[in-house]
Amino acid sequence: MNDEDLKRWRETARARAVARFPERERLVRSDGTPIRDLYNPIEHPVRPERIGLPGQYPFTRGVQPTMYRASHWTMRQYAGFGTAAESNARYRYLLGQGTTGLSVAFDLPTQMGYDSDDEMSLGEVGKVGVAIDSIEDMHVLFDQIPLDKVSTSMTINATASTLLAMYAAVGEERGIGANMLRGTIQNDVLKEYIARGTYIYPPRASMRIITDIFGWCREEVPSWNTISISGYHIREAGSTAAQEVAFTLADGIAYVDAAVASGLAVDDFAPRLSFFFNAHNNLLEEVAKFRAARRLWATLMKERFGAKSEKSLKMRFHTQTGGSTLTAQQIDNNIPRVTLQALAAVLGGTQSLHTNGRDEALALPTAESARLALRTQQVIAYESGVADFVDPLGGSWAVEALTDELEGQARALIDEIDGLGGMVAAIEQGFPQREIQAAAYQAQLDIDSGAQSVVGVNIFQEDTSVSPEVLTVDPALEAAQVARIRAVRAKRNATDATDAIDALQQAAAGTDNVLPRIRTAVKARCTLGEIAHALRDVFGEYEETPIL
Repeated sequence: MNDEDLKRWRETARARAVARFPERERLVRSDGTPIRDLYNPIEHPVRPERIGLPGQYPFTRGVQPTMYRASHWTMRQYAGFGTAAESNARYRYLLGQGTTGLSVAFDLPTQMGYDSDDEMSLGEVGKVGVAIDSIEDMHVLFDQIPLDKVSTSMTINATASTLLAMYAAVGEERGIGANMLRGTIQNDVLKEYIARGTYIYPPRASMRIITDIFGWCREEVPSWNTISISGYHIREAGSTAAQEVAFTLADGIAYVDAAVASGLAVDDFAPRLSFFFNAHNNLLEEVAKFRAARRLWATLMKERFGAKSEKSLKMRFHTQTGGSTLTAQQIDNNIPRVTLQALAAVLGGTQSLHTNGRDEALALPTAESARLALRTQQVIAYESGVADFVDPLGGSWAVEALTDELEGQARALIDEIDGLGGMVAAIEQGFPQREIQAAAYQAQLDIDSGAQSVVGVNIFQEDTSVSPEVLTVDPALEAAQVARIRAVRAKRNATDATDAIDALQQAAAGTDNVLPRIRTAVKARCTLGEIAHALRDVFGEYEETPIL
């Protein structure tokens, strides 16, 4: 094939076909970028040096030379609701069904730093995740689960330091050293200001806590992933694929900058950074997104931060299928959606994966839906054959072109953020918030107008009044959790608890690492809310400026 061949094809064979059968009007990527009539080696040659080899810089083709040929990705199903005892039963059920890692969902009071008996928690205890008020709840949450053998991910941000300290203290009280613990805390507060809202302290105070976690884990919990820099919630808020990559990596740059400024050497903490991405329906775009993010991060770490360790250059990431793509209408349609999204994550080289339940547009998933979601991963892993190939879509003219396009779009946005003074300054100026709002608004307009089809919502609709059975959380659980936390306060040594809180506030007001003080406080049976309020007194609370 050469230029003349391509020109002749467009003027003859393609022109005749289009004349007889006009193409559909909307042939675009998810952000409205037109899809070319043909991806080909003339207009987009595949450049081997840009792609590289699996397990080698720039890691476009994956972070491991053999990827899933040795072992599959971690099947880490996100779960948690009600009390610690209820969630523990769900975790042991999932482990028995073949999940290979735990992922904890916390309720809103726990995420926001309120105890279950706080007036701010009324009606929210245990609703969207598990309520954890003290180390005693953490003991129950992981009852009969071997912490030295199972890796645990905790989706927690503003209170991540406290939950991590509780987890480490539970291990210690069971005779398991912190150096034996494996897992991840999300700990990505910047995206909370951008897209989600479960923040407590102002951005710069939050960055201080995060870098304290980096330093503490380097010494105390060396196998722990100290942060999971999250594009998932950015995409859930309505961003495009390119914005998801750009804003996530810009957050990552801010964390690396802050850690280096605090005195940490980049290669001392960067190998424990991890990422968390969304998977949407446009399969080829999503595969390209993961490949572009991996290559761009490796380039940034090498060229911008001078990282020398290969481990510092590797982007390791968890993927969750798109919650915002699930529909309340015809919920069984969510099964093929989740399957496509999970396949995109695997083809894109994810290290771990959560698949959403078919009923999550309505409520927390039932046990049956959670099992089916896990089985979806298992069928892909054990029956589809895609895990036998390393980067199976690598070299595809379409995928390589999309990878380059997404990387270029993301880099341009990162350059714009740099011009604003970095991501913290950009957040304070409302830049990423406005960009996401505009993208979300356009996406909704496209659905409302029918320009974007959603099966069961604006096409192939059904008129049905049948409501599927959904999981409900017993309201009585809140009263039981309130009684439990009050019993912990009544039983503990009050002097030890008061002294621990005072020491924490002194460390927060100064420059000492706050993690050792938080660990002392949780072992003294101080509650999560008490610890969060102590830090509020020192750092203050963040008040969002409306973005219009």
